[in-house]
Amino acid sequence: MDTKQAYLLSRMAIGLSFFGHGLVRLPKLDGFSHWMMEQFSKSWLPEALVLPFSYALPLLEFASGLMILTGLFTRQGLLLAGAVSLALIFGTTMIENWEALPSQLMHIAFLSVLLAYLPHNSYAIDQMIKKR
Repeated sequence: MDTKQAYLLSRMAIGLSFFGHGLVRLPKLDGFSHWMMEQFSKSWLPEALVLPFSYALPLLEFASGLMILTGLFTRQGLLLAGAVSLALIFGTTMIENWEALPSQLMHIAFLSVLLAYLPHNSYAIDQMIKKR
């Protein structure tokens, strides 16, 4: 497997993770928000911060995942997914959900590698646009 194919495979994996997280949560947005509010009810984070984030999170996951999957605005999609992941890591530590932390750190590691090797992003809409 060459580096371009390896990059594509890794980009698809992380893109599907974010896309899938958002896709399954969007149809049940109110229920997801309610669940998230319950999770943070005993944290020191104010409801005024948690509530809008609980509604924005699935949309941000879906959008960043779609950008990464298609390779359209790949860099921006990776950075958006990174920002979302950092917010999730912060929230996870605030509620002491240590079991979720390794998965979130793995997402950050994948995103960092993809950003570092962005020049290998050959199979992407970004590249088709650039050639025009």
